[in-house]
Amino acid sequence: MFIGHFAPAFIAAAVSPHSPKLGTLFVAAQLVDWAFFSLALVGVEKMRIDPAASVMVPFDLYHMPYTHSLAGTFVFAAVFVGIVTLWQRNPLGGGLAGLVVLSHWVLDWLVHPADLTLAGAPPKHGLGLWDYPWAAMPLELALIGGAFAFYMSRTRGPIGPPVVLMMVMLLLQAVNWFAPHPAEMSAAIPLQAFAAFGLITALGAWVSTNRGIKVRRGLAWSDR
Repeated sequence: MFIGHFAPAFIAAAVSPHSPKLGTLFVAAQLVDWAFFSLALVGVEKMRIDPAASVMVPFDLYHMPYTHSLAGTFVFAAVFVGIVTLWQRNPLGGGLAGLVVLSHWVLDWLVHPADLTLAGAPPKHGLGLWDYPWAAMPLELALIGGAFAFYMSRTRGPIGPPVVLMMVMLLLQAVNWFAPHPAEMSAAIPLQAFAAFGLITALGAWVSTNRGIKVRRGLAWSDR
C-alpha cells in the first residue's frame, strides 16, 4: 500500500474544525514507513529483493519488529498523539493524528504477505492482497478516491492545489506499480521512498494553507 495510506489522513483532516492540518496528518499516515526506511538504512530493520515475495512487490520485508508490529505502531501513535497535543494544544487533533498512525498497520495487513507481527516476533500476519493485483489496485484507488472526495466535500478553497496533489499522488502510484523493479537492494530504495513521502507531504501542507473545513454557522457555511 502506498497512496492508500493517505486516505485516513484526508478523512481525519475533514471531520472536525479541530483536525490537524493535512500536512501533519500526511506525516502521521506514513510515520512508520519513515521510521522503517530510516532503520533499514542503518541495518536495524531489514529488507531484501525477492521477486517471489509477492506478485506486485518484490521486497521481502523480513525483519521489521519495531515499526511494523502492532505494538510498535501503538508506540509510534502514542508519541505522535503527545507531540500534536502539546504542539497544537489540541487533544482532539492529537487523537485523530494517532488514529491515522494506527491505520497504517491495518492497511498494510490487507496487502502485505505474512510479514507483520503483533509484538515483534512470530507468528506473522498479512492478508496478502499484493498477490492479487486485480483486488489490490482497485482497493487502493477506491480508498484514496473516496477519501479525497470526502475531503473535498467537507472543505472549501481553491480547487487547483488539491487537484495538483491528487495528480502527483496518482503519478507516483503509477510509477510504484509499473516502473521496472530494482535488481538489487541499495540505499537508493529508501531514499526514493523519502523523496516520494516528502513531496506528497509538502503538497499536502500547501493544500491546507488555503483550504479550510466547512463549519455550520446558523443557516450558512463558512471556513474554519
